[in-house]
Amino acid sequence: MEDMYKYERELYKKNINLIGGIDEVGRGPLIGPVVAACVILPKNFKLEGLTDSKKLSEKKRIKFNEIIQKEAISIAIGVVDAEQIDKINIYEATKVAMKKAVSNLEVKPEHILIDAMPLDLDIPTTSIIKGDSKSISIAAASVVAKVYRDNLLIKLDKEYPMYDLKHNKGYPTKKHIEAIEKYGICKYHRISYGPVFRNRFKKLD
Repeated sequence: MEDMYKYERELYKKNINLIGGIDEVGRGPLIGPVVAACVILPKNFKLEGLTDSKKLSEKKRIKFNEIIQKEAISIAIGVVDAEQIDKINIYEATKVAMKKAVSNLEVKPEHILIDAMPLDLDIPTTSIIKGDSKSISIAAASVVAKVYRDNLLIKLDKEYPMYDLKHNKGYPTKKHIEAIEKYGICKYHRISYGPVFRNRFKKLD
């Protein structure tokens, strides 16, 4: 079992108490924004079972998100839309979303733990490969970002039910790709992504 508190403990020992965890969701989908979250948890925070949001059921994510929202010292979201993703590419867009999340915090962290991505900030950072399953702060950010983005896609599904977004959350499932080929793309699709690019002249709106 991974020790989810190891990185935080090391920082607490150095008297660094405001630790931000950052993670993003939505790099792979064909539609919608990439969303990053930054979460500062209190020192005594414990949540059994909290890990990378991809390993949790939707029900668990929603429950954990409620607890994190209630107990966190500060939470902020950074969103970069499909148009910007197409302009600067998904890697750069992810970094922009993460920086937005940090700047939107009401409390400034003293140190930031980031999932995999190197980030140029005016705050000391530690980049951790697979950080969302190694750090409680990054795992919390991963859950917050995932629930936030899923809710956006569920709303979008009401506008464009043919893409089945409430189930696939914008990922390139067979049903989603078939719908793009049949109906064309909408204004929230990422033109720079293969299946969308191939159908870029078939536009719904």
